[in-house]
Amino acid sequence: MAPPKHSAISRTNLQDVLHPYEHTTTSTIAFPAVQRLTADPSASLPAAVRPATSDSALHTCPCDACVKTAADTSQKAAGDQAADIAGSTEPGDASEDMNSPTTHKHTQNELFDYPLRDSNEGTHLYEALSYVWGDEGNRQPISIDNHDLKVTSNLHAALLRLRDRLLPRVIWIDAICINQGDPNEKGQQVQSMAKIYAKASRVIVWLGEAAADSDQAIEYIRTAAVEESSKSLVDESLVNETSQQAILTLLQRPWFQRIWVLQEVAAARHVLIKCGSTEIDGYAFCSGLSALRLSYGTHANLQALVCSTTYLIRRAVFRSSELMDMYHTRKAKEHHDKVYALLGMSSDDPTVAGLSADYNVSWKQLFQQLIRFVLSKRVSVDTWDDKEIAVIEGKGCILGEVSSVERDTAWEDRQHVGITWKNFGVKEAWSSRRTIQTSAKSVQIGDAICLLQGASRPTIVRPYSDCCAIIIIAVPPTDDLQSITDFPHDFLLIWDWDVHPDKPQDGEDYEYFTSSRVPKRSKTELEDCLDEATRLRNVRLVLQEMKRYEVAVKTLEKEMEAFERALRAMTNLELTYRGHSRWGEGDVKKLKVLVDLVIKDKGQWTLLCLAAGKGHGAVVRLLLDTGKIDSHAEDLQTALWLAAWNRHEVIVKLLLDSGKVDPNVKDRHRSTALHRAAENGHETVVKLLLDNGKVDPNVQDQYGSTALHRAAENGHEAVVKLLLLDNGKVDPNV
Repeated sequence: MAPPKHSAISRTNLQDVLHPYEHTTTSTIAFPAVQRLTADPSASLPAAVRPATSDSALHTCPCDACVKTAADTSQKAAGDQAADIAGSTEPGDASEDMNSPTTHKHTQNELFDYPLRDSNEGTHLYEALSYVWGDEGNRQPISIDNHDLKVTSNLHAALLRLRDRLLPRVIWIDAICINQGDPNEKGQQVQSMAKIYAKASRVIVWLGEAAADSDQAIEYIRTAAVEESSKSLVDESLVNETSQQAILTLLQRPWFQRIWVLQEVAAARHVLIKCGSTEIDGYAFCSGLSALRLSYGTHANLQALVCSTTYLIRRAVFRSSELMDMYHTRKAKEHHDKVYALLGMSSDDPTVAGLSADYNVSWKQLFQQLIRFVLSKRVSVDTWDDKEIAVIEGKGCILGEVSSVERDTAWEDRQHVGITWKNFGVKEAWSSRRTIQTSAKSVQIGDAICLLQGASRPTIVRPYSDCCAIIIIAVPPTDDLQSITDFPHDFLLIWDWDVHPDKPQDGEDYEYFTSSRVPKRSKTELEDCLDEATRLRNVRLVLQEMKRYEVAVKTLEKEMEAFERALRAMTNLELTYRGHSRWGEGDVKKLKVLVDLVIKDKGQWTLLCLAAGKGHGAVVRLLLDTGKIDSHAEDLQTALWLAAWNRHEVIVKLLLDSGKVDPNVKDRHRSTALHRAAENGHETVVKLLLDNGKVDPNVQDQYGSTALHRAAENGHEAVVKLLLLDNGKVDPNV
């Protein structure tokens, strides 16, 4: 029987040499490879170890790696005291000086395959490397089975540091052991990554060569870990400006930003962190950082990156939705990597949703599948192949509002969120405090807790002008979610993995999140205005339910502006009704439906009053034409007062000509519209009111003042003359 097909190195000119069985057709199973390193360039390497060739061996454990190491390295268990771990070294350290990277630049390596069988035997005697590829333009050669292969300079530096003078070392390295040019093999290997790192005797984290006092930074962390383990207070001299700067510089290295490192350290049984020739146990590194309680200051994003990584090293387990919330801002070479890396370390089974690693699936499709998996199948999702942004639409309800946020000082990757819940059959809202994972986007007071129809977990969103940004896509559910059957709100949600909406600013809206980033459907000006008005209304209703009336009023004002633009776009409304305009009758109907909905909306505002006060004459005309304005409604009087006060002559004339408003009606200060116009010196409005013929210019307010008194007191000479010349109606002696 022919040997099985092996993993191909990305260097195509080496395929036939390194993989002599590449072209066999009797087997299509690919196995990950491992790398054995030796420091002696002239050493003769044994032949590659081949996998077992029995059918049972091939078919019972496809795509798993198993290796046999010739190196014997002593290491302490992860559960040892941090002080002991912090002080431990490995036998290979002594050889570092003899084999300095400046001495032997070429490493001799052997690539071989072996199946890693499913077993409960614990770890295997190989190590796995966690590192950043680095600059791919600067490559250095290594020797594999006496043939050169160029690798990135960062990987080359790691190999030089990891080789041992006396003993061969067996290491699994993704760039060498996975054919990066074959998406099928890549997808198969990605599905096994968590297992490969979990079965390794330890995972070596390579941060890069020593620089910017990195050695001292690690020593500061190691010392803090020792003191922490002995239950003593950390020496304050450790946390000075020099040490803090050195540590912060170390933490800004690219490794802490890479997405795959999360899966690698989460799966690891034992982590060793190495920077140049200095190294520290992973648990000691986490303990030391926690004990130092660094002041991140302007490096708030850095704190989130570091804390999330150390949290995983400490063995935290999360669902896929939680991992997406925590780590979606991490960097990856491909969009797909973000999803597959996080799914590979989650407690969920992504295969149920068809989310097994497959690099042949487009990013657009993968992102949509992910959202429906963690959110709900009942939502509508728009995604794009080259963007990490999704536009999600669905029905939902408001569960509550964030009332407080407090970071957990003991567990830096947790936060305590106070929530004021909406009433579920109780008269008064009740509050509670939930502990959730720290998210890539910061939860803020005022964020809304909503439940989308079909979702099993609530979502934390931040209302903006005409849409909501997703802050946390899924939080632990309450016990009574199953009883919720009413989903009155239409949500337009933006889940953007690039934008960080931690500091809300005026003007942030749907256009802010999508402008110049996603393709837009061609629409008429009228359609644009009506769509904007619809989005604004949906957000306003959410704000009203959250009792954020001040913000809701501003949103309603923007609705009026959208209506006004829509009406201005319809150059001749009468022609449109007869079907002779370029605007469709359907657009007109949609506009009237939207206006009707706003009229029916319950709240502390009236559409007519707001339109009159803001000068939206076209909206006032449309409202009056609907015939739904009560002629005895107080709103008509309020609208007249507002229009007169703000010098909106067209609206004053519209209201007077409607015959539905009494111009002599007084407000709570016993002032009429004429009082308001005269006080502000609005000559044209005063003339309109006087010409109406129904206005009594001698009406007195609560202080006994007439419109003439108001104009005279404020120095409006033209208005005084106008009143006195009004056919003798004005009595200056009142």
